[in-house]
Amino acid sequence: MSAAPKITALRGGDVTLAAAADAFLSTPRTANPNTHRAYASAIDRTIERLGRDRPLANVTDTEIGTALTELWGRCAPATWNRNRAAVTSWLSWCQTKKRWAAPSVPADAERRKEGPDETRAVAKTTIHRLLSRRDFPLREKTLWRMLYETAARAAEILALNVEDRDLEHRRAPVRSKGGAIEWVYWESGTVHLLPRLLRLPDGSTRTHGPLFLSERRPVPARRPAAGDICPHTGRARLGYDRARVLLDTYAGLDPHQLRHSAATHLGEAEVGAAHHGLDTPQEPPHRHALRQTRS
Repeated sequence: MSAAPKITALRGGDVTLAAAADAFLSTPRTANPNTHRAYASAIDRTIERLGRDRPLANVTDTEIGTALTELWGRCAPATWNRNRAAVTSWLSWCQTKKRWAAPSVPADAERRKEGPDETRAVAKTTIHRLLSRRDFPLREKTLWRMLYETAARAAEILALNVEDRDLEHRRAPVRSKGGAIEWVYWESGTVHLLPRLLRLPDGSTRTHGPLFLSERRPVPARRPAAGDICPHTGRARLGYDRARVLLDTYAGLDPHQLRHSAATHLGEAEVGAAHHGLDTPQEPPHRHALRQTRS
């Protein structure tokens, strides 16, 4: 006589969306600051739309799909896929690790095919060779490394001021597209380059004003706002168009490629860790196209 099949009861019928999100975001897999802000950004926006205090078990697959579509349905495929993956990871964890009754991302909310420009991630070895070159200007190398290590948008990094830096925690606040103030984090490469970038000819250091400066002082007829002028040198803030042209001239790349490459490399590390049964990569990189809201 065959044994009766083992049935595992689902738990957590009274767990709210907010509680389930908090539990997931406190796990080791989101310990990396940039990974945490990525997941938190997608999950928080999703549960806000569904109702933070609603029981997790009462939310349907269709509602999850509708929330994703309303939030990111009109975004670029890469943005849709990134946020969809964060919500999928959260719900899968609720189901498999906690054994909570939880919805799933429906089949019709599938991954989208990304265009060539969005998926042209640069190989990690190519990025490292680029950032190690000694024949590129210091300003460009610092900007490129910061873009890669933080996975932030170029406009966000170019908007930073010297005084925005939190040196102890290797981070700075940026304003996202939605207007929220969020933290971006960098690694040792940026730490080593920033002091050189800020050093003045007389040996002193810039303490205020734009972090990245243009080559020349602005002409009076086109003088930018006072906040975009360095009080030490009189030079203006480096603009996005100029930064984009220089990256293309020196390396044949677009600023978005550095950001997308960082997210891709982190994703590859997380997939490898999952394949070997780890919660997080053994050496999690401090980069991802995700954010941690400033407290």
